[in-house]
Amino acid sequence: MKQPRTLQQAIQFFGVPDNALAYMVRLHWPDGVVTCPACGRTDVVFLKNQRKWQCKSVHAKRQFSAKVGTIFEDSPISLDKWLTAVWMLSNCRNGVSSYELGRTIGVTQKSAWFMLHRIRLGMQSEFGGKLGGGSKQIEVDETFIGAKARNVHKHKRGEKLGMANKAMVVGVLERGGQIRAQVAKDRKAPAVCAIVQEHVIPETQVFTDKLLSYKELDDEFVHEVIDHAEGYVRGQVHTNGLENFWSLLKRGLGGTYVSVEPFHLFRYLDEQMFRYNNRKDDDRKPVPDCTGFDLAMGNIIGKRLTYAELTAKVPETPF
Repeated sequence: MKQPRTLQQAIQFFGVPDNALAYMVRLHWPDGVVTCPACGRTDVVFLKNQRKWQCKSVHAKRQFSAKVGTIFEDSPISLDKWLTAVWMLSNCRNGVSSYELGRTIGVTQKSAWFMLHRIRLGMQSEFGGKLGGGSKQIEVDETFIGAKARNVHKHKRGEKLGMANKAMVVGVLERGGQIRAQVAKDRKAPAVCAIVQEHVIPETQVFTDKLLSYKELDDEFVHEVIDHAEGYVRGQVHTNGLENFWSLLKRGLGGTYVSVEPFHLFRYLDEQMFRYNNRKDDDRKPVPDCTGFDLAMGNIIGKRLTYAELTAKVPETPF
């Protein structure tokens, strides 16, 4: 099966129902044997008119589609629209707004917003071990996400401006490797250092700015500091790699999404980390010539996000 390489090709290719179904079958059941998700039977019957399968055993949910067990499950939106949405979000450098996606694939803004968050769940990955070790170098930095004074009405500046009304994100970047970013409750040492300890191997060389909270890293890491009041680079000591990531993140948040609730911020971090960690100018992709779309689709199985979970009406189920 020849894979599309552009958005136009993706729309044309997945617009053919048989192509979209064949892609999902190959992704979901790589050996080509469609299996009932409820009982495991392999002799299921394909219902051509419904484009579903039916298990020969009598039990609940004996009929199932290629969306079962994925972020698409129970969605009335067709596969061609779902696959186009995944293609757009995984390949657009600054993200895709729900309004733009809704106009492009022909769904409401609310549906597009829900789709995008489900796709971001698919982009979320479990971190495989800690960063650093040996001669590797780590950058650690923090940034604040929130409203800018010029964009806030003067009557609301008291409630929307200031550090207390911004969300703080701590980033850990392995030079030439991956990035980890996480929302922190505050900029005090226990919260900040716990994130570094969670993601970095002890005794690794770590570069930070002069925030006093990082002082506690001295005992566990080879910690060096750059004072931004004096300069931004001192030999190998700098955090410019993370500054680049913050620029990309804020460009998407401010330019594409405009307003992001702190409650959902971690999902937008997942999206930007996925895009950064799988960028084209490195050799860290698990499959040669694998597109961002293929990598995103490879993570959609075994994950589910309902609207009630997304809006915090019920606790979210971890994957």
